This record gives sequence, structure tokens and C-alpha cells, in this order.
Amino acid sequence: MSGGQKKMDATAIVTNCPEENDVRAMCIWMKRNRPLQEQAEYWREVRGRMNNVGPILRFIFGKQAYDDRIKACQQAVDGSTASELERNLGIGCCYSSNDSDLSRKLVRVVRVRRGNNIESPLNLLISPHLERETLSRLENEMKQSDFIFFVLRFWDYAPPYLIEKCAVSAFLNEDFLRAIRLKIKELWPPGRREPRSCALKEHSDTSFTRKEVLPPQERLSNPVAMDHWVLYEPKVQNFPLVDAFFFVDSNPKTLVGLRMTTARGHHITASTVRQFTECLAAYFNGWEELSRDMSWEIIYVQHADEWLAEM
Repeated sequence: MSGGQKKMDATAIVTNCPEENDVRAMCIWMKRNRPLQEQAEYWREVRGRMNNVGPILRFIFGKQAYDDRIKACQQAVDGSTASELERNLGIGCCYSSNDSDLSRKLVRVVRVRRGNNIESPLNLLISPHLERETLSRLENEMKQSDFIFFVLRFWDYAPPYLIEKCAVSAFLNEDFLRAIRLKIKELWPPGRREPRSCALKEHSDTSFTRKEVLPPQERLSNPVAMDHWVLYEPKVQNFPLVDAFFFVDSNPKTLVGLRMTTARGHHITASTVRQFTECLAAYFNGWEELSRDMSWEIIYVQHADEWLAEM
């Protein structure tokens, strides 16, 4: 095909991928004379194929075409090293991916509309299934710091499980921290009229010194001294209220919690706040005195409010 295009001076035509509702309408039309149960089963089958290979019409309606495509895509992932995947796919980059065999099988291009209605292309992985397979391969082969830096390229469109997994460590990255400071929007509590700048913005010239992992309380021998600008990450199942936190040496002192909106079990109630303070009292020396007049803030980490469209 590519050779024929060069010889005939053909023009490449880019078309939009169909929306899910469009594909569902096609399935209903194709099975319009069949029983409703058969129509529903066919749609479930086609939707599953879309989840695996992407919304490419020539690969989702016929079983043989789908089987050949998913096999070829899986072989493309399994047969490539992390460096080949990163180099050839261009994930998170705002330019057209190269015309490699990998990019043709694994990449989709979306239009991203940001401020002032400015549109730009962005390369993303083509389907949820191949996204999981490819990112898992990269995560297993890359150093953690390199993988997090890679994810930062497409952070606003990363799958929720990946945000939950990488967000805390991403705060140690200077570029990510700088971007977060610019994007923070205050959620005003009822009754407060004056806006207040958050600690992360007020101390824009300060970054984290390190990350400390907090073990379950039963494995904690003695409370430790509290340090400022240390990112504390509890490795405790169902830890209350937040996913990580740090302290700022301000006046008054400030505790800043980080909460991933994709995580479950972080409902803010009187009981979860009490459980959280009990955990802090067990972790840190002199918590009762340290916490007097301490200001609290919570930063919610979530996707940016931007518009995407398939190309």
C-alpha cells in the first residue's frame, strides 16, 4: 500500500473513527431482522472487539478479520522492547506519529482543544486493552523514574488506574510539580468569601526533599520525627482520607493531603478524619503539640477539563 501511494502520488485521507453510538447503530441495522437477544449479543461482541483493537470498522465486524488483527497487535507489543515502543509510538507527543508498523497497529490520534479553542493533535494508544498491555510492558522494563516521566507526557489522558498508581511519585518530578501549581483551582467551602492561596502555590520555590513510605502501624517500632517537605506515602490498605501528605513550615503550620479522585474509600466524614489523626499520632513524635492550630488542605488530583475528539 505505502509503495503504491508513492508511485501513484496518492493523497492520504484521514477520517474520524466512529463513536460508540454510531457503531451500535450499525450493529442494529445489520441485525435488524434478527431477534432482540441476538442483536444484543452481537453488539456485546462488537463492543468487546472495539475495546481490544480500537474502533476500526474493518476489524470489528468480522470474526476472522478481528482475530488476525488482535493477534498482529499482540505480537507487535510482545515482540518490541520498551525503547522501541517509546521511540516508535510517540505517545503523548503533539505531532503525527511515524509511519512504522507499530504506530499503525497501536496508535490513535486525537484532537485536543485547550484554551482559546486551540486544537492540536495528540498521540494516544488505540484501545483500552492495548493500552494496558503496552503500558504494562513499559512499566516492567523501564526504571520507575523513567516510566513516570513517560506517563507525564499524556497525564491528562492517562487511564485512572495509572493515575492512582503513579500520581504520588509524580509529585517528586519538578516539571509535574510546576504544572500542578499552575493548574490548582480552589474549592471554596460554604460561607467563606475571601479566596486563600494554597501552600503549594505560596511556596512555589520549594520542592520535596524525598519520599518516605509509612508502614502499617503494627510494623512501626517507634514514632518518628516529622519533617517538612517530605512526601509521606502510607503503604496501608484503606488508609483514611488521603493517599499521601506532607507538612509545610508556614505560620501556622500546614498539613497538605493528596487525594486521587479515582481512589475509593476516601470519604470525608468525622470518623475518617478522626481515624486519620489517630494514624498521624501513631506515626509522629509529639503529634498532639505539633497539630495545635495546624491548617489543613487537600489537593485532589484528577484529569484536566479538556475536550478530545477521535481523528
